[in-house]
Amino acid sequence: MPGSETAAPYAAVWPTVAVVLAGGTGARMGAPVPKQLLDVGGKPVIRHTLEAFEAAPEVDEILVVMADGYADRVRAIADDARVAKLAGVVTGGSTRSDSSMAAVAWASSRFGPGAECKLLLHDAARMLVSGRIIAEVASALDHCSAVGVAVASSDTVIEVETSGGEAFIASVPDRARLRRMQTPQGFHLSAIRAAYAAAEADPDFRATDDCSVVLRFLPHVRVRIVEGEERNLKVTEPIDLVVAEALLKR
Repeated sequence: MPGSETAAPYAAVWPTVAVVLAGGTGARMGAPVPKQLLDVGGKPVIRHTLEAFEAAPEVDEILVVMADGYADRVRAIADDARVAKLAGVVTGGSTRSDSSMAAVAWASSRFGPGAECKLLLHDAARMLVSGRIIAEVASALDHCSAVGVAVASSDTVIEVETSGGEAFIASVPDRARLRRMQTPQGFHLSAIRAAYAAAEADPDFRATDDCSVVLRFLPHVRVRIVEGEERNLKVTEPIDLVVAEALLKR
């Protein structure tokens, strides 16, 4: 069964593909180009991300899922950075899930029916991902079918309800049980493919990340968590560019 915890005794020798998800346009950034092409520390955001996976010995190939019309720009950036592991650049979809499914389709075509690989799905905007996180996610896939990266929440998180256009606290979950998700999120190809195939049959499902798809549609699969890092921030708002620049200088 796809995703079974005992179904992959040879996972340690499967190829590992890092997928850089850059299909969004970054509307909240308010820039004339997608945020992954903005410069931080003298390099485009996506170049920092590509260099992180290029330097990771656990990664065999890199796939970029890019916003429509920017594939040549990404290839030029990869050439300038001497990213030898780049195996392809494909066009992303209108949603995060569409881009992830494009990556799954690409990997299925590349390795053939019934073949397996480790697929690491990573937000291009998390340009400061560490080698430690990449290594631990890849290693965890030797023993399980799905892996997420998360950090503990230092803030109290509330659930709200709205009434008359105003928001009110509905509940305060136990902070000790809460985590904030990051990427890369890693999967056996067969597991994430099966999860998205099931998700496509549910028109009401909206995924915020890939682990949630597995959690919803492959209930027999437990999603293991690897400890993330506060440095592994996602560049979303203009202030994030300033923070990332400061972290690079440190």
